[in-house]
Amino acid sequence: MERAALFDVDGTLVDTNHLHVTCWWEAMRQAGHEVPMHAIHRAIGLPGGDLIAHLLGDDRDTSGDDALSDAHDTLYATYFQRLPRLPGADRLLRALDRDGWRVVLVTSASSKELEALTTAIGADDAVTATASADDVDEGKPAPDPIHHALDLAGAAAERSVFVGDSAWDMKAATRAGVACLGLLCGGIPRADLEEAGARAVYRDPAHLLDDLATSAFARI
Repeated sequence: MERAALFDVDGTLVDTNHLHVTCWWEAMRQAGHEVPMHAIHRAIGLPGGDLIAHLLGDDRDTSGDDALSDAHDTLYATYFQRLPRLPGADRLLRALDRDGWRVVLVTSASSKELEALTTAIGADDAVTATASADDVDEGKPAPDPIHHALDLAGAAAERSVFVGDSAWDMKAATRAGVACLGLLCGGIPRADLEEAGARAVYRDPAHLLDDLATSAFARI
């Protein structure tokens, strides 16, 4: 049976969370919404529509949602050519691929964003497939993206490990029955990741790579 190594992308493999915070804050500001950056940061990891609902409430005028998303996307696109890979991201994916894991990226990014992200990671040769929020009815923290990623990898939940940087990631993996590991490089506190289901927490991909032999990956 196949083993699947599932990875969130933003904030986990590429250092983009604070760029997203800035772009969402500016998009909200342009639309007349005053939303503190710390609240936006905690919402990063949700699909765009869910992020807007989380920040502005279900009773908002939803007619402006598309314009908000478009403004964020336009602002964020200005960074596409300089997105920074997090330390060890490419080496971690290649190490798992060499060890026989099927590496699947699980992301809420659009196709254009994903192209920029994978270019930044620079390890396409190690990636088996990509599961997008566009492929499922509900994004994280629902388990749907994780289930879809498992289908793409041909792996069972008990033979898989998910790595992410947000509480939404941990909740989605836990609900799908997949062991999840948290990374601090997205800016979310260790306690929040553990409370949401992380079995262990590492600083960044390089730290996880250094401890790979004793991590959840070594127990499957």
